[in-house]
Amino acid sequence: MIDDNSQEVSSTEWEFITMTGQEEDLIYRMHRLVGDRWDLIAGRIPGRKADEIERFWIMQHSRVFAEKRNQSKIS
Repeated sequence: MIDDNSQEVSSTEWEFITMTGQEEDLIYRMHRLVGDRWDLIAGRIPGRKADEIERFWIMQHSRVFAEKRNQSKIS
């Protein structure tokens, strides 16, 4: 059952998620091995949740977020 009071948040409204270099490296290596199995990837990174890893991945690979990253670097 869908809760009528819940609001879906557009992915363009997400706050940027920052990862350490080690976390990013592990995410990329694990993604090559297991694909979009965010729960498995998050299990290898202490303190990170599957939805957080997935949002990070989407933000890194989305054209919309790439444009936002570029604009923030220019400012």
